[in-house]
Amino acid sequence: MLAFDLIAEQRISEALERGELDHLPGAGQPLQLDDDRLVPEDVRMAYRILKNAGFVPPEVQTLKEIGALQRLVQSLEEGEQRTLALKKLHLLAMQLGETRGGYLQQAITYYDKIVSTLA
Repeated sequence: MLAFDLIAEQRISEALERGELDHLPGAGQPLQLDDDRLVPEDVRMAYRILKNAGFVPPEVQTLKEIGALQRLVQSLEEGEQRTLALKKLHLLAMQLGETRGGYLQQAITYYDKIVSTLA
């Protein structure tokens, strides 16, 4: 891993000399350090970079869409638009449930493998 670190440091230094890292968004502003103790240490930095760049996991994006649709449904009167919004809301809720169920199933399978290995 040392060779990779040296290459990365060299490329960063070269970019700094060329001025490619000047005037980046957020330059000179403090980092927003969140409480990420529950995130595994080896992926913490990657998660922070993605979050600061505005990327979120698909599940979080779906939750945002559900929230927006719920507000839309509340503002609409009975009719075709409200019916379509409700259908999309139910579809997203089902997709979210399947996603969460998939993670749960993976966790159960992983747990079963560990128990069978230790037994």
